[in-house]
Amino acid sequence: MLSIDRSIVEAIVAHARRDHPDEACGVVAGPVGGDTPTRHIPMDNAARSMTFYEFDSMEHLRVWREMDDRDEEPVVIYHSHTATEAYPSRTDVAFAGEPGAHYLLVSTREPDTEEIRSFRIVDGVVTEEPVRIVDAGVDPHAVQSYMFGQSPATVDYECSGS
Repeated sequence: MLSIDRSIVEAIVAHARRDHPDEACGVVAGPVGGDTPTRHIPMDNAARSMTFYEFDSMEHLRVWREMDDRDEEPVVIYHSHTATEAYPSRTDVAFAGEPGAHYLLVSTREPDTEEIRSFRIVDGVVTEEPVRIVDAGVDPHAVQSYMFGQSPATVDYECSGS
């Protein structure tokens, strides 16, 4: 089961809406071995595609190095589907390279609703898992959101309190 803070989910959905009609993509990092997503990292879709996402290679390297320096790992890898359901495509499955990560998909095909689903993808096998959305009640600053290589006019997808 993926347990994820509501503010992170809202940030992911806002990122997906902002990048629509292209697919949005990013990572939510967390402490190594903890399976707790805490730091939202929206990334650029280098493919700039409505049907495919690809992390920019330099941004990918920078983000993974930063996670390593902070003793973090990619707990969630997310992207959006703009015209189809939130289910991994054959391409998504083929490129799933983090067996310990939750693969979160957001469908933005409907303008007023979002479909959010999470999967484990290991050795080409897709297993859907429940998503539990929680509200951080102890420390609103425990969840952080960072931007890399993006300069929107307004930053409406930041986590509240950051």
